[in-house]
Amino acid sequence: MSERAPDPAASGRAYLLLTLTSLCWGANAVFGRLAVGEVSPMALVTLRWLAALGLLVVFARGHVRRDWPAIRPHLGFVSAMGALGFTAFNALYYVAAHSTTAVNLGIIQGAGPVFVLLGALAVYRIPATRLQVAGVLVTLVGVAIVACGGDLEQLASLRLNPGDLLMMAACGLYAGYTLALRRRPPASALGLFTVMAGAAFLSSLPLALIEAALGAFQWPTAKGWLILAMVALLPSFLAQICFIQGVALIGPSRAGVFINLVPVFASILALLVLAEPFALYHATALALVLGGIWLAERGNPR
Repeated sequence: MSERAPDPAASGRAYLLLTLTSLCWGANAVFGRLAVGEVSPMALVTLRWLAALGLLVVFARGHVRRDWPAIRPHLGFVSAMGALGFTAFNALYYVAAHSTTAVNLGIIQGAGPVFVLLGALAVYRIPATRLQVAGVLVTLVGVAIVACGGDLEQLASLRLNPGDLLMMAACGLYAGYTLALRRRPPASALGLFTVMAGAAFLSSLPLALIEAALGAFQWPTAKGWLILAMVALLPSFLAQICFIQGVALIGPSRAGVFINLVPVFASILALLVLAEPFALYHATALALVLGGIWLAERGNPR
């Protein structure tokens, strides 16, 4: 089963959709920093999917009704995608952020395309070409430069801790979700995403209850509600629909490479929103990430 080879117009649409996805996910990193002290992690996970589900009920009711005959036979599979790819990923990410460094998180998150390529080989027998491997490695160098703040000497002192292992597990889950999209039922992106968002919300409730039992649950403040609205609209709603469509157009292996744009966009948005400095190494990393994506695309077997 080989990776699909869409026409140039489809590829162009996919590039736009996946770049927009990465931009929204980069914004999520800024939202996550702004949310500290304004809303607890599991409250944010649960409420973001509740809000996204509310948007989908308004905009996607017709899609769900039309797609339900196609989705219903695969309801367990689709629900698992939502629970693991949405809820579990976000939960592991937020917990990991409390027990590891930003350098480690950035590098490990940037390894997502590696998980996708390995999974595509193991599950679908899609071999990675030399240029695809080279492209992923180049993008990882760019991600590493961003993650270590331009000081590559920091990489030598990296040590794995429980947070690192949790983040690796989170990347593995999202890679699995990305690969599973290849077997999505024949439904529209809105219809499919609505069902997955419902599963994400339901599966997040036990996590919120556990957080409450531990005395760590915090309802959003006034600022927290604003952050929640942005999280629900951009990374939880718009980005996921764009990602589903992008994977449908060019396949999981090629789409996965675009995840490496996330830390670059996060750095740029941190400059604009949080007034964090933008240095030469950010520009260097951006060039490497874009160059890696270009290499991976050149290496895609047509």
